[in-house]
Amino acid sequence: MTKKESIIRAATLLFSRKGFENTRMSEISQMTGAAEGTIFYHFKSKEDLFLAILEQLRQDLMDEFDHYLREMDFESGMDMLEGALSFYLSLAGKMEDRFLLLHRHDAYELARVNEACKDHLETIYNGLVNIFENALVKGQEDGSMAPMPPKKTALIIFSMVDGLVRFNTYELYDAGSLYYDLITACRRMVGNHGNSETGDEYAA
Repeated sequence: MTKKESIIRAATLLFSRKGFENTRMSEISQMTGAAEGTIFYHFKSKEDLFLAILEQLRQDLMDEFDHYLREMDFESGMDMLEGALSFYLSLAGKMEDRFLLLHRHDAYELARVNEACKDHLETIYNGLVNIFENALVKGQEDGSMAPMPPKKTALIIFSMVDGLVRFNTYELYDAGSLYYDLITACRRMVGNHGNSETGDEYAA
């Protein structure tokens, strides 16, 4: 691991646990063993470091999803949607600290005054919503889903699964215990129940 990577990892942990405002650069220096001057050599400011974390998170999320979607052979758009929901929940568990950072209010407070932060957040969420939208388009094309606006429906479905992740992130409720309820709700919402070939399967 390079010194820059070590700084990003330590900062991610501290920002997620203590918050952006409450984390001092000296703490990052102490955790990594890198002098503060070294940190500022790689990152112009604490804000610049935070933006680098968001960019890395976006890249890792998209890479993970791209790999997953390439490896899977979905029979229908409904299968793809269910797979994407399941994979998103698994990523939230795998990237716990980074999801905590993403769900803290700090990022959105910074986005109000930092256009680059706002752009990073929009790019992250647009990329994730697009995955669910693609599944909906596929489902409408293959008949496993009823006709409905893909983008708006994708936003609603993503809000549902991300809401569960937030419950889990803040240790308010076990997201995994609601997985099958989430899948059932999505099937009822988007399933093409009038299709004789798929209706019975997705109405359950």
